[in-house]
Amino acid sequence: MTRPATSPLFAPLALGPLTLPNRMVMAPMTRARSTQPGDMPNAMMATYYAQRASAGLIVSEATQISRQGQGYSFTPGIYTEAQVQGWRRVTDAVHTAGGRMVLQLWHVGRMSHPSFHADGLPVAPSALSPEAKVWVVGDDGVGRMVDSPVPRALGTAEIAGVIDDFRRAAANAMRAGFDGVEIHGANGYLIDQFLRTTSNHRTDAYGGTMDNRTRFAREVAAAVASEAGAERTGMRLAPFITQRNMNCPEIIPTMLHLARQLDTLGLAYIHLAEADWDDAPSIPDDFRQALRNAYSGRVIVAGKYTPERAQQILSSGMADLVAFGRPFIANPDLPARYAAGLPLAAFDPATLFGGTEQGYSDYGPAHTTAVEPTSTAWA
Repeated sequence: MTRPATSPLFAPLALGPLTLPNRMVMAPMTRARSTQPGDMPNAMMATYYAQRASAGLIVSEATQISRQGQGYSFTPGIYTEAQVQGWRRVTDAVHTAGGRMVLQLWHVGRMSHPSFHADGLPVAPSALSPEAKVWVVGDDGVGRMVDSPVPRALGTAEIAGVIDDFRRAAANAMRAGFDGVEIHGANGYLIDQFLRTTSNHRTDAYGGTMDNRTRFAREVAAAVASEAGAERTGMRLAPFITQRNMNCPEIIPTMLHLARQLDTLGLAYIHLAEADWDDAPSIPDDFRQALRNAYSGRVIVAGKYTPERAQQILSSGMADLVAFGRPFIANPDLPARYAAGLPLAAFDPATLFGGTEQGYSDYGPAHTTAVEPTSTAWA
């Protein structure tokens, strides 16, 4: 095994116009700490992200492109001027600390709750329940996981408006100082819902055939790239997710079809959200090779990667960057810890969603944080 400091994980890489000092990406993680009312990014968030600026690239937490696109309490938006200015504070702090950051653009579709919608109904490709829950803060100020209702199907004429919301959000992100944007097309949210036969029963130009089911994703990608630049645009995809009624038998060829379309558009990267629960199936090598054949841009992988697994997939050529989520929560200096082979601090799961600086921006660097041994070790 390569020693930490010489691992490909710590090699620089060009990503569009960006030069990344290492191949470690901070994965997008919902932390639900925006200022209310207004879902505005704040100084606490600026501190949190700046502390983690040593990542080769930071992908922000998922950020709703419109009020309609929200599905969880206290998640930030990018559709009002106050939100844009709040994010500007964050990007200024990250850039001052030497980092690079892209904003993840999000519309949850049916993964939502009546409290976020004037008519009480989330929207989706089709009126089909996700049979899933979202995190909502009640009138008592307590956050709980609550059921998502059956959504209403978007009318064909409405879809252009949603695409324009993505375009406008991308323009706002660039005004806010981000280095690029990532379109959230994964994990059972709106774009993913259009891709799958299990969530898309439409009979118009956005449903039925594989090409029709990818139409929404590619039109969103084109609209976003028109504002941010294709070389500064990525898309997150989750080909092997089965939760939230997303177990589509046609999803793998559909994803590869979409990858070819994103390649034609010249998108900078595809970010694979790999299943990260304990008994999840591993992604087969033949899919990884097929993706490489379909798409010539950079590939980011994410999903319970250790430094060893990260080194292996980078060395194999099946990925260019590796995203880490949970380890970045309690280890803001994660690249330095991995490079030195240091153990990791443990995070407090009770402080993941909502709250104050506690369990958010109060984790220190390795020399000041109490650490516990981890099974991850370099050989």
